[in-house]
Amino acid sequence: MSNRIKQILTKGKAGKAGEPEHRKMLSLFYDESREFDLKNYLLEELEHFNFSDYPDPDTDRILSSILSTIAKGDGRKFFVKRHLKKVIQIAAILILGLFFGFFVKGKILKSDPVYYSATTPRGSISEMILPDSTRIFLNADSKVTYSTDRRKGLREVSLEGEAWFDVANNSKIPFVVHTNYYDVQVTGTKFNIKAYDSESDVITTLEEGEIIIASAVKFKIARDIIIKPGEQVIFHKDSKQLDIKTVNTDQYTSWKDGKLIFVNMSLKDLISLLERKYGVDIRIQDTSLLNLHFDGTIRNESIIDILEVMKNALPVDYSIVGQHIEIKQK
Repeated sequence: MSNRIKQILTKGKAGKAGEPEHRKMLSLFYDESREFDLKNYLLEELEHFNFSDYPDPDTDRILSSILSTIAKGDGRKFFVKRHLKKVIQIAAILILGLFFGFFVKGKILKSDPVYYSATTPRGSISEMILPDSTRIFLNADSKVTYSTDRRKGLREVSLEGEAWFDVANNSKIPFVVHTNYYDVQVTGTKFNIKAYDSESDVITTLEEGEIIIASAVKFKIARDIIIKPGEQVIFHKDSKQLDIKTVNTDQYTSWKDGKLIFVNMSLKDLISLLERKYGVDIRIQDTSLLNLHFDGTIRNESIIDILEVMKNALPVDYSIVGQHIEIKQK
């Protein structure tokens, strides 16, 4: 590792570090070219780091989640036992990398809010664990920015795109998700928000707990709306109207488990979904086809598999032209 990087990290994590040094240190974690050097540095720090000195994060839950995810993905419990030491090292590195901006071998910066952001490109889904142990699944082509401000006593997330939240319960420090059209206030619960700029609706679906839909900068609500499990809030951008209905939540949250369920979905919305999920570019020759509707479930199928199913179920055909897919009428 270069001496320059070490200097930035040493200054940034110091107890007396100011905001400029702190932000400069955090910026290193968004530079892919520094990944190898930073992981080596974190390994060195790991030997002297004691999580018990920092009671804020629920490290047991974080480690258990990472270990169970690895075990589930591999399908063999002995994998974790045989490689437990290495797994814990990797988990600790991930945790340190995530929390480095919040606390590392020194005092937490209590005077300034701390920010963390993540982006998921088209064709992928990511999972993250925030410092308060909140879990977030971020869907394709989405971005989330998290901040914690101890002076305000507030946990805040700004969302662009779609995300599923399992918010750690803490009634003393409310958790708020900001979209461009309304805010979602929670204490501890599971819910999904779909808020893509390119789509006509902002949709929030509640699985467990309770959430409150409140006014945001762009949209004022006459009164806060309390939402119960199984309910869904739909904000129509064009009409500025809010609808609330009861739904099967699996239909709107199963994407985080690699499964997509769509019922009577328009071809227009389905194409947007497929472009994000598979990272492809789909073009329509005849725009009247966009009004067609389709039912189906996607698990591990390839984009070609899905196109073949559409071809058999709808009066459409497809072809691959250069770097994109063209859909036309039969």
